Amino acid sequence: MRIIICTAQVPFVRGGAELLVEGLRDALRARGHTVDIVSLPYRWQPHQHLLDSILSWRMIDLNEVDGIPVDLVIATKFPSYYVIHKRKIVWLVHQHRQAYDWYGGVYSDFVNTQEDRDIRDALIQADTAALGEAQGLYAISANVAQRTRRYNFVHCTPLYPPSAYTNQLHHASYGDFILSDARLDAAKRIDLLIHAISQMTVPFRFVLTSTGPERGNLEALIAQYGLQDRVTLRGYVTTDELMELYAHARAVYYAPFDEDYGFTTVQAMRAHKAVITSTDAGGTLEFVRDSHNGLICEPTAERIAVALDRLASDPAEAARLGGNGPATVTDITWEHVCTTLLGAIEKG
Repeated sequence: MRIIICTAQVPFVRGGAELLVEGLRDALRARGHTVDIVSLPYRWQPHQHLLDSILSWRMIDLNEVDGIPVDLVIATKFPSYYVIHKRKIVWLVHQHRQAYDWYGGVYSDFVNTQEDRDIRDALIQADTAALGEAQGLYAISANVAQRTRRYNFVHCTPLYPPSAYTNQLHHASYGDFILSDARLDAAKRIDLLIHAISQMTVPFRFVLTSTGPERGNLEALIAQYGLQDRVTLRGYVTTDELMELYAHARAVYYAPFDEDYGFTTVQAMRAHKAVITSTDAGGTLEFVRDSHNGLICEPTAERIAVALDRLASDPAEAARLGGNGPATVTDITWEHVCTTLLGAIEKG
């Protein structure tokens, strides 16, 4: 088939959604399909641009390209699912969460004005209609699917995406550092990790990769606690470097707030590493079982420090927990994803 994958792109930002789309493209091509990606730039400030983005996608009809029919479109994150096509599948990465479950909280830029309330209402109503057009509705996690039921009254089937690094992740040792590869963004709560490190009783090293808007604040917090010798902000690292960090880490910290899915979780488990997370981490909790393949604690510096101390002081415990990781994620494959998505069209 001729298939187009639709996605939205924030210029100069690259993360899990981009890797997901590229992985799906490559997996479908490997099955013999002709596949390409259509992406439009995405802005959300001022909030009127959200409605402009919806209109931009709504004006795109991909039923044919240059006179040749397109057999299928697969839409992913907001607002790409507004595209027009007679055979549209939605594999929902996320909606505009600031207008949904984050509304009124510290991670939302919506405020209690009539304009923002009207835009939020319009977004939810329009999303409900656009999602209802799809011949198949899937979500990257049960957590994302639950939001569509709560706000849009539509049912999405959870369909977990594999990590782009699945075939490269490996285990070498339970070394002398704990890894965090989450984007340096407020919702990933790396600041909570720094506060927790300051309360540990076992001196231990931490390696933080990735980039993001919170880097300056995190550098200041590390300096405030005098943790420069224990916490390394590596910034961007190559894929080979990241794979080596996973291979030799003692464990992986990943405790975002109500995460949609979280590739870090499945990557850590592929690499035989325990995941230290929190009770409000969202999609991460669909995989982590406390004291089985990771540690789940209250999202406080005190409780996270206890979990960090537990694995920092006991490599055998880290090995026990990490050893249970691979079996948890073994069924998350591109073969399953492709079969499921294309099967929705066959049923339709």
